[in-house]
Parts: sequence; C-alpha cells; structure tokens
Amino acid sequence: MSEQTPFSPDLSDTQIDSISASIKRLTNKVQVITETVQNLTQNRVQLEGKIEGAQKRIQHILSRLPEQSDGRQLNLLGVAIPPTNAEDDSEPTTH
Repeated sequence: MSEQTPFSPDLSDTQIDSISASIKRLTNKVQVITETVQNLTQNRVQLEGKIEGAQKRIQHILSRLPEQSDGRQLNLLGVAIPPTNAEDDSEPTTH
C-alpha cells in the first residue's frame, strides 16, 4: 500500500511556496471579511436599537395629539400652556 500525499511528487519547491503564499493570502482575506461582517452586524444591531427608540418617541408624541375634532392648541413638548379665554381677548365692556 502506498500512502497518499497532499501534493503530487512532481511539484517543485517554488510551486509549493507559491501555493502556500496563495493560501496565506486567502486566509488573511477571509479573516478581514469575517471581521467586516462582524462589524456590520454590530452596526446593524445598534441602528435597529436607534430606530426602535425613535419609533417609540414618535408613538409617544402621536399618542399625545388631540383628536381631530378637538380645537385646542397642540402641545407636543409637554409645556404647560394656560388656556386662553375668549373673554380675555375682548375689550372690557362698560355697564
């Protein structure tokens, strides 16, 4: 029985060196690609979190909007605005 070798016996040392160099370059490229994919995945998770937070803030603002039939002024910032009375805007009447 003969033992199998990974390379044919007729390969020269320069060919083996060339193949080894190619394997090393490919290994480095795969490592760079793997790191890039990991970074992109991390960025995606962060962006999804930011999007979710923005959606919650928008939903909170929308929940504070008055109904369409409500004629009051919109107060989206939550600042207390004193109600305006129609009587205050008119001139005082003399009796």
